[in-house]
Amino acid sequence: MASLTIISPCNSSSSSLSSSSSSLFAGSSLSHKTVGYNQSRSRTCASNSFKCNLPQPVDIGNGKPTVPIVNERTLPKFLESARMETSVNRNGGKLKVFSGTANPALSQEIAWYMGLELGKINIKRFADGEIYVQLQESVRGCDVYLVQSTCPPANENLMELLIMVDACRRASAKNITVVIPYFGYARADRKTQGRESIAAKLVANLITEAGANRVLACDLHSGQSMGYFDIPVDHVHCQSVILDYLASKTISSDDLVVVSPDVGGVARARSFAKKLSDAPLAIVDKRRHGHNVAEVMNLIGDVKGKVAVMVDDMIDTAGTIAKGAALLHQEGAREVYACCSHAVFSPPAIDRLSSGLFQEVIITNTLPVAEKNYFPAHSSLCGQSVG
Repeated sequence: MASLTIISPCNSSSSSLSSSSSSLFAGSSLSHKTVGYNQSRSRTCASNSFKCNLPQPVDIGNGKPTVPIVNERTLPKFLESARMETSVNRNGGKLKVFSGTANPALSQEIAWYMGLELGKINIKRFADGEIYVQLQESVRGCDVYLVQSTCPPANENLMELLIMVDACRRASAKNITVVIPYFGYARADRKTQGRESIAAKLVANLITEAGANRVLACDLHSGQSMGYFDIPVDHVHCQSVILDYLASKTISSDDLVVVSPDVGGVARARSFAKKLSDAPLAIVDKRRHGHNVAEVMNLIGDVKGKVAVMVDDMIDTAGTIAKGAALLHQEGAREVYACCSHAVFSPPAIDRLSSGLFQEVIITNTLPVAEKNYFPAHSSLCGQSVG
């Protein structure tokens, strides 16, 4: 049975682990600072370390994930005072964070972690579908951060983002940073056939021309997309929090193999494997006959008797990763875990992921998981916010 685990990048991190799970990270180079909440098992972080806690998986009700709500009272006392001081300093420094409608829960979590309140903004849609945006507070001379994923419905959320940028520019914001946890058009980053568009470049131009001064994106489909922007781009990764969660599984490093579901993801999988005690790498070779249609051809590498961890930047229809998992089981893999940053989950992804091929599906909250995309109750769906 598969289970779905949602982990949260903005208040999660990776670290050196306690003896109970050190086998997974022997020789790893992780050295992130961590802040922990909740009262379950604890571990010790690497450089500049302090004690932090890793929450237990929460109870499951009707197949719906329940993520514990973090509030200030769950913080250690020394962190409470530090966060309050940070809050005062940043609010006085004219830094403002506004959220679009794509993923308000993530925006709220980011603002809380920074010690800020989300900026007041009015976003509504007219009867004909046009989008209206009005800032409800002054941003003159401020550094403004706009948090908006271009997740489904991609075009609606993209247009909303552009109008938010325009509103901030016309309100005399000093700097406008667009925070895009999921950049929806990143897959259209090159021409594979004649007379195709390169939509990733077009979207980059739209964001730049709207008035953004900087972009912060999370796990772009390919690094080359950064070059499409004529403004600075900060590219951050969710890899560390997924690694941190996997470490809690206490799987022996001798049993691990990291699998790339296609040739294009080899660099990502190799980087992931290097942090998992330099685990061996396997590659699924596939031939794609059309968009969202994949056919697995063969496996490069040995997975017999091992725990296979499949790593990708996103899961859309799950065709690629499901066929890859079926091949891994045929080749003798003991268990298969699926890890990705962006849970797009277009139909029939849920049917494929909950079919029994995966021990667990691990995702982050860069995209909101709609209720229709929860796993069936019999598939032991669980949600978890790590560290």
